[in-house]
Amino acid sequence: MPRRPEVDAWFARYDNPMKPVVQRMREIILAVDPRVDECIKWQAPTFTFEGNLASFYPKAQKHASLMFHTGAQIPGSHPRLEGAGDVARFLKIADLVELEAARADLEAIVRAWIALKSSGTAKTKVIKKPAAKRAPAPKKKAVAAKKAAGKKPAAKKPAAKKKAAGKK
Repeated sequence: MPRRPEVDAWFARYDNPMKPVVQRMREIILAVDPRVDECIKWQAPTFTFEGNLASFYPKAQKHASLMFHTGAQIPGSHPRLEGAGDVARFLKIADLVELEAARADLEAIVRAWIALKSSGTAKTKVIKKPAAKRAPAPKKKAVAAKKAAGKKPAAKKPAAKKKAAGKK
């Protein structure tokens, strides 16, 4: 996938000692498969293929930090990915030498993501929202429903009796 101008512009403004490492990670990821795309989300470069793959954490200054949004779903063993739980995983790279040593691992992670998404078997976490509370049906509809069912609606008390009952 060609580089996106908005990501190039982001890098032009990016002032961080890890900039060369982050730029090289970008090159490696985009070279893995032409279907991998990039954009700016959450104020950082984000890689996508059939959904969000990973985003840089631009404030890290001691290492380049790449967060794989649903990294726990990526099939296979990827020892360089850090994190526990059932969602994100992180790849932290200290310098260009470490990145070149990790290049095959990074490429394997991206390929595994593409294979997962291409197969259509990726799990999607469904967050159930509580059911919306219904407003009570207007009384007119309830009376009409009872009449339609052949039932007699309850008789209403005259207003005078209600007032008298409330004074006792």
